[in-house]
Order: sequence, then C-alpha cells, then structure tokens
Amino acid sequence: MLPEIIIGGLGPGSDNMVPETSFKLARDYPTFLRTQRHPCAHLFSDAKSFDDLYESQTSVEKVYTSIVERLLSEAERQGTIAYLLPGSPLVAERTVDLLREQEDVAIQVIPSISFLDLAWERLRVDPVAGRVTIINGQNFENEIIGLTGPVLVAQCDDRLVLSDIKVSIDMDKPPVVTVLQRLGLESENVFQVDWEQLDRDIDPDHLTCLWVSELPTTTAIDAMTHLHAVVGRLRAECPWDREQTHASLVSGLLEEANEVVEAIELVESDNGSFDGLIEELGDLLFHIALQSAIGEEKGIFDLGDVARGIHDKMVRRHPHIFDRHPETPMPSPEQLAEQWKAIKAAEEHKA
Repeated sequence: MLPEIIIGGLGPGSDNMVPETSFKLARDYPTFLRTQRHPCAHLFSDAKSFDDLYESQTSVEKVYTSIVERLLSEAERQGTIAYLLPGSPLVAERTVDLLREQEDVAIQVIPSISFLDLAWERLRVDPVAGRVTIINGQNFENEIIGLTGPVLVAQCDDRLVLSDIKVSIDMDKPPVVTVLQRLGLESENVFQVDWEQLDRDIDPDHLTCLWVSELPTTTAIDAMTHLHAVVGRLRAECPWDREQTHASLVSGLLEEANEVVEAIELVESDNGSFDGLIEELGDLLFHIALQSAIGEEKGIFDLGDVARGIHDKMVRRHPHIFDRHPETPMPSPEQLAEQWKAIKAAEEHKA
C-alpha cells in the first residue's frame, strides 16, 4: 500500500475560516505546515513547518522541491501524513503540483477557501463573467504581455515588486488601482491608489494584492501588433515580399545586422544618433517579423512562438533573477558565467 499525503488549507487568514477538515487532519495524522507565516498557523502549534528551508535554499523552486522531498520521506516513514497550506491548496501552490507528479505516494487534496473568494466578494466581481486574469506580481512584466481587461495581481509582498509593476507599463492615462490587504482579518484594508503612487502609498505584506479593472495595452504591444499586420499585408500584396523565402532573406539579414553594429559603434563614438540606431534595429526587426510570417504561412511557427521561445530561455537561464529567494546573495559574474554554461549544456543534452 502506498504512503499517503492528505493536503488541506488554512483558509485566507481568519480563524473562523479554517476548515474543520484541517483541524481533523491535525488530530488524526502527523501534520506539517508549509510555513508558519500565516495568521492561523498558531492554531496548529504542534505541527512542524518548513520555514528553515526558505533560509537555507538558494531559490524558491529549490525550497519547494526540498519540501516535497521531506514530505515524501515522512510519508514513507509514517504511512499517512497531513500537509497544510496557506489559503487553498488548489490556488498557486507549487508544492501541490510537484507532489501530484510523484508516483510512489497517494495524494488527496481537500479544497478550502482562498483569498480569491474574499477578493471577488469585496470587489463585487464575478471572475468568470468578467473574464478576469490572475497574475503573479513578482513576474508582472512578463505575464501582462498580450493581456488586456481586468487583472488581479497577487503576491505583491514587497515595495520593490510594486515599483517594478509601476514601471512595467508606459501609458498616457494610468488606471486607479484597488489595493486589497489582509482580507478576512481585523486589519483588513481595501482602498484605492493612483498608479504613480503604487510604491509610495502602499505598505505591502504577504497578504497584499492589487485589482486593476482594465489593464491598458502597452505601446510596445500595439506597435508589434501593427508590424505583424503590415508584414502580413506585404506578404499578401507585394510581389517582392511575397516571393521571399527563409533562405532568400539571409543576405539581407546579415547586411541589416552589420548595419546595426555600425550604428552602435557610431553612437558610442558620438558620431551617430540614437535615431539612426532605432532605424537600423527596426530594419532588423522587420527581417525577424518577415521570417516569422513565412513560418506562420507554413503552419510551423509565428512571431509569438519566437517571442515565447526567447522569453522562456531567458527565464530558464537566469534562475538568479526569476527563481531566487530574496535573501539569497546574488552570484558573482564568474559564478553566473559557469551557471550559464551548465544550463546551456543541460538544454543541449536534453535536446
């Protein structure tokens, strides 16, 4: 018989919202908390937590994998254990995803109330009817690419996160943001703040999220959408553009790349202008868009695939940026060079 891990939630924060099933789990089985950093953790004072791993591991992902390793070991040793998480185990819980991937343990998940339920009530919003997107504030700039409409921004627990969110969008008419903090607690706070004041008028904590009723389309996204449309029309109507192939564009691609290099050298020597560099980069970007349009016509790839590919590669190759615990020291340039080589070698081996 397989060892078993039964997973429950602590609810969004107030004692009266902790499910009775979680109390029963704690009475019946050896119980572990992902973290004591939750307003209701005091109700489970006998349970062990994994807070020490947040201090000892070099990245958030390593914290989660280490938690899973410990849970598997405890389940193997004790047969059945309980694992309690902040909020609901079904909302933004990476360890649950990792546990479900394991074949040598039985996993049972008991749903509970999450902060999202309280957020929809406070905002008086139906997330399905409103087509709301939930995004991670710590990865805001990447997750808003291509998004419009209402968004709920979770995990806004640091003033630096709020600063990054603020500068991620360049807009003429910034939206007013609703801040939701400590929902369900006596210290609950829901108020509005101007976009430019995000990192000034908010004292963030781990129970802070933001509501943006209409996310503006960024200028860069608009420009790329228009470029894609122009290239599509050229392929359909212009005899020269229509007859081009991946191979026929190579010489022009190399020429444009060289002209970009020349423009950079001129700028660095103070003999050129940034307008010239912008123009040459635009010519190079046109080649990328045209190559992508040809791939799109063949049903192989499109400009979105190119953007997603480089996005995912850069995130993967920069774990010290996208997967580093805030208290972990930044690697040295020498360590980063070795890290890059190791990640690249692993990618090539996997391919």
